[in-house]
Amino acid sequence: MAVLKVIEVLANSDTSWEDAAKNALAHASKSVQNIKSVYINEQSAQVKDGKISEYRVNAKITFEVK
Repeated sequence: MAVLKVIEVLANSDTSWEDAAKNALAHASKSVQNIKSVYINEQSAQVKDGKISEYRVNAKITFEVK
């Protein structure tokens, strides 16, 4: 039987929501091992001068505890 844990990570990107999700995973991977999945719980964007200036995601990252 595997024991799984879920953490929430907030991340952003100047490029896209996909890039923000990749940033969340990259940041979590620095301190968490055995990551099994990433679920994007929420997406939002910061707007400046009528254009998107920053993409944001709230990601739930699931990993196996050994």
